[in-house]
Amino acid sequence: MNTAVGPSALAGSYPLRAFFICLGAYALSQMDLALFGYALKEIRQEFGVETTTITYAIGAANVIGGLMLVGLGVVTDRVGRRSMMMLATLVSSVFIVLHAIAPSLLALALLRGLSLGTGGLLYPATGAIVTEEAPSRFRGLYAGMLQTGYPIGWFLGSVLAALLLPLFGWRALFVTGLISLPFVLVIHRLLRESSRFTEQCAAGARPKASVAELFRHGMAYRTTVLFLAQYLFVVAYGGTFQLFPLYFHDARGFDVADAAFLVGLGNLIAIGGYAVAALVGEFLLTRRTTVVLWTLAGSLCFVWLLWGTSTRSEALVAFSVMCAFFLGVAAVKFAFVAEVFPTHLRATGLAFCGSLAVTLGSATGPVLIGRTLREHGWDVAFTAFGAVPLFLAGLMYLFLKPLPSGLDVDEIERRLRA
Repeated sequence: MNTAVGPSALAGSYPLRAFFICLGAYALSQMDLALFGYALKEIRQEFGVETTTITYAIGAANVIGGLMLVGLGVVTDRVGRRSMMMLATLVSSVFIVLHAIAPSLLALALLRGLSLGTGGLLYPATGAIVTEEAPSRFRGLYAGMLQTGYPIGWFLGSVLAALLLPLFGWRALFVTGLISLPFVLVIHRLLRESSRFTEQCAAGARPKASVAELFRHGMAYRTTVLFLAQYLFVVAYGGTFQLFPLYFHDARGFDVADAAFLVGLGNLIAIGGYAVAALVGEFLLTRRTTVVLWTLAGSLCFVWLLWGTSTRSEALVAFSVMCAFFLGVAAVKFAFVAEVFPTHLRATGLAFCGSLAVTLGSATGPVLIGRTLREHGWDVAFTAFGAVPLFLAGLMYLFLKPLPSGLDVDEIERRLRA
C-alpha cells in the first residue's frame, strides 16, 4: 500500500503514471459523451421535434445508462478495474460512432443510453484505481485533479463541434468517437491492476460486491445521504449543462459554433477551480466543508449568470466563474465519496452514489426544465431546476461526518464505523 507522505510521494513514478493514464481515459470518454450536447440543435432540426421532446429522449437515455452503470460498477469490484477500463473504452467508442447512422430519435436515445452506461464506467473505474494507488497524503489532489478530465473532455468536444458541425453536420461529428479507440492499447501496456485490489484478491477469494452491501454494516446512512446529495446536484448539472449550448443559442442569440465554443471554454477555464478546490480540501479545510462552500457558491454564481449578465463578455465571465465552483467541486466531492467506501465496494459505491445518481439526475433535470421552459422561459427554468437544487445539494452535505484529509483509506473506514 502507498503510505508515503513526503514530497517525493507526490511524484512517485507509478502512482503518477497511473494518474495520467486514468486522466487520459476519463477525458476521452467525456469528450465522446459531450458531443451529444453540442449536436442537440442539429438533431432537433433533423428529426423535427421540440426541445421538450429532446429532454424526454435525454431522460430515457440517462435511465438506461444509469442502470447499466450500477451493474458494471459491481462487476468492476469483482473482476478488476483495469480490464473494465479497457472494455468500457472500446465498447463506448463503438456506441458513439453508431450515433452517426441512427435512423430515428428513438434509436439515438438508445445509443446515447448505451454510451452513457459504458463510457460512464470510466468514472468509477479510474477513480478506484487513482484512490487506491495514490499516496495517502496526496490522495485528494490525485483524485481531485482526475476530475479535470470532465472539463478537458468537454473542451475537446467543443473544438470538434466548432470545427465539424458547420461544415459536415452532426452525424460526421460522432465519427470522431474513433479517436478514443487506440487508448485501449495505452491502458493495456502501461497500467496495472490496483495494488489494493490485487492484495485483497491474494488474501482470499475474489470480493463479492453487491449494491445490497452498501446498505449493511453501518453504511446505509452515508450511502443514502451521498446518493440524495449527488442526485440533487445532478438535477442541476444534468438539466443545465446538456442544454447550455441550446440556452446560449436560443436565449442569448449565439450561433451554433459560438455557443459550443463558449461552453467548452468555460469548462476549460474551470480547471483552475478544480485545482483550488483540491488544494483547499486537502490542506486547509475538510473535504466535506469544501464541498459545501463550493456547491453553495456555484448556485449563487448560477443566479448571477442568469439574471445579472447581458453581454457576451459578461456571460463568459459569469459562466467561467460558475464552472469553477459548480464543476470544480467535483475535485473534492469525488475524493470524499471514493474514500468513504471500503476497497471491496469502492467501484460499487462510486457507481451507485455517483454514476446512478448522476444519470437519474441527468434524466430528471432536462425533463423538469423542458416542462418549465415551455411556459416560463429559460431563465426561470434554469433557476428553478438549476440554481435551487444545487443550493439544496450543498446543504445536504452538512449531514455527513467531516474527517481530516490525508488519512489512509482503511483508517477512514475504521473512523466511520466507530
